[in-house]
Amino acid sequence: MDGKIAIIAERYISMGFELVGLRDVFIKSGDEAVSTLEKLIPEKEYALIVCEEKIQAKIVPARLRELETSIAPLIVFIPSSKNEGGAETVRHMAKRVLGVNIGETK
Repeated sequence: MDGKIAIIAERYISMGFELVGLRDVFIKSGDEAVSTLEKLIPEKEYALIVCEEKIQAKIVPARLRELETSIAPLIVFIPSSKNEGGAETVRHMAKRVLGVNIGETK
């Protein structure tokens, strides 16, 4: 794993990542997005794989739990711009994946 970042999302999200210079952008949705994700994981080329959260519904729950806790590669599901609420906040995602509380002061 050499620290590369991959993006798997529909066109309207992918374009933003391409504009900031990311090269490994896969414009996929639904089952194609899931198969792309499953293909990238064993290649061990990417340290971070960012996926649009809509594909979570296409993944078997047991496999989804494995992916959400994976650290090699780290797999992050980001909300789509058309999300209808219920999105996990970055703070909750950091707590779940990394075990770190961010944004809280004591």
